Order: sequence, then structure tokens, then C-alpha cells
Amino acid sequence: MISGSVGAGHDGAADELISRLAKLGVAADRRDYLDALPLMFRYALRDGYWLSVGYVPAFFDWLFANLERTGWVQNVAMWLCRQAQREVLRWVGEHDVVVSTYMLASQTLGQLKEAGAVDATLVTFLTDPAVHRTWVHPAVDHHVTVTEATARMGHLVYRTPMRAVGGLVSPRFADQPDPAARARLRAELGLTPDGIVVLLATGSLGMGDVPNVVRSISSSGVAEVVVLCGRNDRLRKQLSAQPGVVALGWRDDVPELMAAADVLVHNAGGLSLTEALTAGLPAVTYRPIPGHGTANSQILADAGLAPWPKDETELVAAIRQHAGRRGDPKHVVVTPDTAEVVLGLLAERGQHAVPGQDSLPA
Repeated sequence: MISGSVGAGHDGAADELISRLAKLGVAADRRDYLDALPLMFRYALRDGYWLSVGYVPAFFDWLFANLERTGWVQNVAMWLCRQAQREVLRWVGEHDVVVSTYMLASQTLGQLKEAGAVDATLVTFLTDPAVHRTWVHPAVDHHVTVTEATARMGHLVYRTPMRAVGGLVSPRFADQPDPAARARLRAELGLTPDGIVVLLATGSLGMGDVPNVVRSISSSGVAEVVVLCGRNDRLRKQLSAQPGVVALGWRDDVPELMAAADVLVHNAGGLSLTEALTAGLPAVTYRPIPGHGTANSQILADAGLAPWPKDETELVAAIRQHAGRRGDPKHVVVTPDTAEVVLGLLAERGQHAVPGQDSLPA
């Protein structure tokens, strides 16, 4: 597994796949793509992401658009991917299957495969609902997606076969909500037993126009607001001072929080959105972050997976309309899933794993 420590979504998907493979008797390890790059580029990718999204959103939109087009910006990105080739080649070693959950890792792997440097079967797992040029490489053997909507986009726009395999989130999200546990958690958080509760997801970095979104919801009186601020402690402290708002830091009980909520409001379309769809929690997009956030929002709206209200009035109406309407997780819970796909690819290469016996490397 090769992921990328830019936010938490890429790592989260990779870790869940490793867990599922272990249950099938397949050993896998995870590497951080940023570790394959020279130090200055690691900082540029990791810090440049949240700085540009948070402080220069127009630049991030420009970068996202120009990476899609043939030109100097895309050429620089592909040059950067070549700088990681030596270390990534060492990681691949004798592995039979390599799965990437990070777009630039997929580009480097594709470059190596195209040059004949690796023989492993390559799989890209797209963590975004919207396909982007950086997710696609012709030398990667398999591109797999969370939903059919993403797979259709890959085929229609990029002429690349893609297969929906569902989300890579903890199976805890698929558990049926326990009314007693829901009531208990609401009481612990100081929420009313029966009022509408909005869970506002801001990603692991707490990005986006969060204070204004919180203000729009709380001032309307449509719902109580619980905000997942991730590791952004400054945001958590800022929102904690507002009456009627529950601001939380990094949490390990997100499945329980989703069971206690009535609607998810998100701004990126990443891991939290997949978790909500798996839990059957209705999701609403509002004021998405630039670049991939905006692109993801359009795909989700077009597929009927998450409406995208454009102003405060539409947001309040969407919350009222969708609150408490638990959905069918069939859009993101698919058989065979990614782990079973990997198991099949190993079998094609002559590797066979039997659960409970010695693990095989992926």
C-alpha cells in the first residue's frame, strides 16, 4: 500500500484495506509517498495543501484546473513524480500487488510500469468522488472507485475502465444505530434527546469556511450543531465559545457520533462522506473547499448522493428535508470489495491465501 499523508483520507482508506486483507490471510504494509520525495517537496505538498486551501483558495482552484490540462504545470507535477521513482521502486521490490490511495503515487507507479521497471499488478483506489487527471495513468492495471458515479465518470471523461468496489471505512459505520446508545451520547454532549442534530465534518485539518457555516445553521434554529474539527485545535477553541455549538477535536467514536446525528454537512466529499453513506446518514454539501472539493460536490449532487445547496435558505431547507431519513448504504457497500479484488489479483499471479494460515505478502 502506498498512501499520502496529506489530510487523513488517503491513509484511512489504506489502513482499512490492510485490516481487511489481514482477515483474509494477506499481509500488507503501508508506505507514505511523501517519504519518497526530497525533504523540501514533502513540506511543499503537506503544508502547501492546507495553506493554499485555507488562505489562497483561488490559487488552489487554479492549480487544480491546470493539473488537468497539458502544459507546464502538469509537466512540473510529472517531474516531481519522477523524483520519487527510486524510493518507490525499492518499496515495490518483489510485491505481487501494489495498491495506491494517493494520486501522485499512482503517477509514479505508472511511470515505473511504463518503463518496464516493475512487474507488480498496480491498483489505484480513488478516494475522491470526482476523477481528476492525476488519478489516472494508462500503465496502472486497475482503477477502482467508491461509487458507480465515479466509475462512470472515469469511463466517459477519461476513457479509462473503472470499477466500483465500495468504500474503505470501518465496518462499525454499517452497524444499525442503537437507540439507547444514541440517547446516551446525545446527553453526554449536552444535546436535546429529539431535536435535529447536524454533524459538520471539516476533515482532519479543520478546513473550509467553517465558522460561517456553523453560524448559518445555528442562527436559523433548524438544528443543533456538532463540529468535527479534526486536529485543528484553534478552530475547536474558537467554535467552543459559541452557544449551542459542540466543537470536538480528533475522535475515534465517529461511527457513534454519526448514529447520534440526523444529517452530515460536509465540504470536501472525502472519507467523512463515505463514512456517512456507509452509515446511512444523509449528507449535504455546503460551501465546499476549492479544487477537488468543488469537483466532488458536483459529482455527488448529479448522482443524487448529496444535495449541494448554494445559499443559507437552501441549506436550511436541505437539512429539514433530509434529517432522519436514513439511506441505503448500497452505493458504498459493494461485493466484491477492494480486499476481495486484491485477493483475486494475487490468485491470478499464483498466490493463494487461506484465512487463519500463514499470511502472504501483497
